[in-house]
Amino acid sequence: MAAIFSRVIRRQFGLSLKRSQPGPGTAATAGEHSGGYKVWKRLTFFVGFPAIGLCMLNAYLAHQEEAHQPRPKFVKYEYLCRREKRFPWGDGTKSLFHNPHVNPLPDGYEDELT
Repeated sequence: MAAIFSRVIRRQFGLSLKRSQPGPGTAATAGEHSGGYKVWKRLTFFVGFPAIGLCMLNAYLAHQEEAHQPRPKFVKYEYLCRREKRFPWGDGTKSLFHNPHVNPLPDGYEDELT
């Protein structure tokens, strides 16, 4: 009766009663899981690196399109470029990561002021 019961369980669930019971021989050996690194290696080379390359190409092409567009005209609004107190570096009007082509000062762009 036990043999029939174990055969039915093996057919239905693909299990072996000896594997499902805890014991000294249940630890995974290197032979059972030795091919897992190949999947991740292939995913890295065939999916990961091409995806990084496509993202770099997309960023480069977007930058090239922006480089040829004219800079928007500076309009002095009261709520923009407010300086309640001076920055603690330099002359106090430029932010820490100031780009003179993109970031205007409270009076306008730097190259237009001079």
